[in-house]
Amino acid sequence: QVHVVESGGGLVQPGKSLRLSCAASGSIESVSAMEWYRQAPGNLRELVAGITHGGSTNYAESVKGRFTISRDNAKNTMTLQMNTLQPEDTAVYYCKAEAKESGRTWADYWGQGTQVTVSS
Repeated sequence: QVHVVESGGGLVQPGKSLRLSCAASGSIESVSAMEWYRQAPGNLRELVAGITHGGSTNYAESVKGRFTISRDNAKNTMTLQMNTLQPEDTAVYYCKAEAKESGRTWADYWGQGTQVTVSS
């Protein structure tokens, strides 16, 4: 099995920073793209940022210049550095890893999410 776990969420004031982490573990042969999504109450889940195995990144327009995604391929981990947080960034943040489990085909694996609340 492949397990994906997020950590690092919490309550932060507007303008402050927060760092999220994601770790994929289990019987993994390889991890391809890793992505962060978020879902605010009443909204659809949206892509925040993604990073390929080779390190190419993409960001939602709303977070460009404020968020930075990175990963450690050796550890199958990913981070999201979030700066200058705004109340509209409040959401549950999810990690998704495209991974190949031993003996299986490629599949997407999701974490359970971590709450980020930006409020004064």
